Parts: sequence; C-alpha cells; structure tokens
Amino acid sequence: MSMVEFSEYKGNKIIILKRDENDRYPFSFGKAKARLIVENFDEIKKFAEEE
Repeated sequence: MSMVEFSEYKGNKIIILKRDENDRYPFSFGKAKARLIVENFDEIKKFAEEE
C-alpha cells in the first residue's frame, strides 16, 4: 500500500509519495507542481490507464 508523508525542503512544504515504507526512490513535489497535477488530473489518469 502506498504512503504519503509531508516534509519541508528549503523552507517550503512538500509532499512525498512512496510505494511502501522502504521505497528507495520516493516521488516528492511542492505546491506549484501539485497545482499542475490537480489541473491536469484527467489527462494524467488517462495516461496512467493506457496499456
């Protein structure tokens, strides 16, 4: 099950997505990229569901 954590980088809040607690390469991003993801969620979802 995936995990979500919050942290800071250079004084800015970030979100960290991990596949599990031992994930060596988590996916992290800040608020600007989070906004881009939210604005483009439908296209990202279609991309993820492609074979």
